[in-house]
Amino acid sequence: MKDTDCIAFLQWALPRLNLRWPGYRKVRRQVCRRLARRLSDLRLLDLAAYRQRLEADPAEWRALDECCHITISRFFRDRGVFEVLRARVLPEIAVRAARERRDARAWSAGCASGEEPYTLKILWDLEIARSHPGIFLSLTATDIDANMLARANEGCFAATSVHELPPLLMEQAFDQADDRYCVKPRFREGINFVLQDLRSQTPTGSFDLVLCRYLAFTYFAQSLQQETLARILAQLSPNGYLVVGSHERLPARDAGLTPLIGVPQICQKTAGL
Repeated sequence: MKDTDCIAFLQWALPRLNLRWPGYRKVRRQVCRRLARRLSDLRLLDLAAYRQRLEADPAEWRALDECCHITISRFFRDRGVFEVLRARVLPEIAVRAARERRDARAWSAGCASGEEPYTLKILWDLEIARSHPGIFLSLTATDIDANMLARANEGCFAATSVHELPPLLMEQAFDQADDRYCVKPRFREGINFVLQDLRSQTPTGSFDLVLCRYLAFTYFAQSLQQETLARILAQLSPNGYLVVGSHERLPARDAGLTPLIGVPQICQKTAGL
């Protein structure tokens, strides 16, 4: 499959899935490889034939949508963001939860194989819980891909997934099994992995922290971004925090969110909204 042919196909197909081509430009090869396998499974010669299949068989759009799920993830991705979460955001959440006599709650949207929620739980248990004993962090981690969630529940990762973690956290939070690194059982407690499609579903409850990085505000079409942001804000507690990707921009300039100075990808919800 030629790259130019795949690009032309994606530019035609993605808007029909309420997705946007610019978000896929740098990761298109992952999608193109999946498309090549799909053509082989269907015994189709090329993407022109696959386009005809899509136009004749509406059910095939679901298979195409699955080809477009991006699953890139690793521990401590965007290290500077996690340093701010560790030093400022998580301690503030712990103080508020203690004052309100409740546990803290976070949601990792599009968690893939679980590196992001595990990172949060490790930081909380090793650093935040020491100065705020008795305050538990409950994590809901959602993703559309059942295979990714199965890997997340397993909790074992290749070295490429953990190489950005600080050495001390690596030593304290993981057991090495052959060439893989497995999250110790204590850091798995309180994480609930849930199969959900962010385009139409959200977990129940109110969250002090929502991480929605490299998903909605990269790959979704503009109108779908706005709908998704509205649903996220409805689940975000007053004074809660929303974290997006380093190169992502929210679709609404004034959504009741204030970016942190120097860290615009972390925004705080205005109290009372």
